[in-house]
Amino acid sequence: MLRPRNAVLAALAAAMLLSHLPASAQPAPAPAPQTEPTPGPPATPPATPPAAPETPPAAQPPAPPPAAPPGQAQAPDPFGEEVTLTAKTILFFQGTTTLEAAFDNVVEGLKSVGAVRDRESIKAAGPALVIYSEIDNDNLSVQFKTGVPIGEMPKNPPKGDIAVGETPTGKALKFVHRGSYDSILDTYDRINDYMGTRDVEATGTLIEEFVTDPLTTPEDQLVINIFVLFSDPGSK
Repeated sequence: MLRPRNAVLAALAAAMLLSHLPASAQPAPAPAPQTEPTPGPPATPPATPPAAPETPPAAQPPAPPPAAPPGQAQAPDPFGEEVTLTAKTILFFQGTTTLEAAFDNVVEGLKSVGAVRDRESIKAAGPALVIYSEIDNDNLSVQFKTGVPIGEMPKNPPKGDIAVGETPTGKALKFVHRGSYDSILDTYDRINDYMGTRDVEATGTLIEEFVTDPLTTPEDQLVINIFVLFSDPGSK
């Protein structure tokens, strides 16, 4: 059974990412109705028979995924793998954003966190991530925290929009997206369909972990772990 919060998660992803689709990916306008042409006089038969149409080239199969190293099987990406998240200390930027501007604000937040890390010589202890929560459907906005795990507390506590805290903990379903943000919407559609097959209730917290650095990785080579935190209705 698909629960309301699951639908909210899908709506969040859809609204957040749709504004970043390139113009070529937007739905094409419906073609204008065509008017039947007025019949003309019969065409004069050609003096010589027309040449036979060329046989179209055979469709090429899609390129296979990169092969695993010799002697090592290619492991499939997790899709709906149940995991337990433990707390990580993170240096993060916190804010509220409209869904349309969420991705841009996440990138700017990571840049702000990076500036503090450089100034205070703080080393990252894991990949960058963003935590979405408190979705406001009426105002189409969402609260988010984006930053990086750190191994030790900064000597000079950050101020303003930058803070130190911990990541959410608990049960989660793990999914993996590979490719650009233009295509991540398809992954969220699949996640929403999968959630409908599980007897769990999403908590409303969604975490994206950037396995590849979103600031330096070519867009079509992004790898993102998506964690959907959930609770078991039977345990309440």
